Amino acid sequence: QVQLVESGGGLVQAGDSLRLSCAVSGLTFSTYSMAWFRQAPGKEREIVAGISGDGGSTYYPDSVKGRFTISFDNAKNTVYLQMNSLKPEDTAVYYCGGRGGSGVGVDPRLYDHWGQGTQVTVSS
Repeated sequence: QVQLVESGGGLVQAGDSLRLSCAVSGLTFSTYSMAWFRQAPGKEREIVAGISGDGGSTYYPDSVKGRFTISFDNAKNTVYLQMNSLKPEDTAVYYCGGRGGSGVGVDPRLYDHWGQGTQVTVSS
């Protein structure tokens, strides 16, 4: 059974950094691509970072490019999202998602597995 458990969210000030973790069980990174999405109240879920199963490809939308970095640690079965220079508009619930296949997908409907989410709040 696949399980994704996010942690690391919290309340920070604009300009601060935060690292989110997603502990993964029941799947192998090499056959799954992983991603971080976020969803703010009243808005659709949107991708903020994705990484291919082999780690060779990453994707970031323009809104976070240069500020966010996705990575995974095979030994710890954990996916990370390093977020720097946070802005109030980054405030949202952040979700870890996994999908079978090696390519990064930007559409949340492509993802088979989700964590419960972790709240990130950035104050101005």
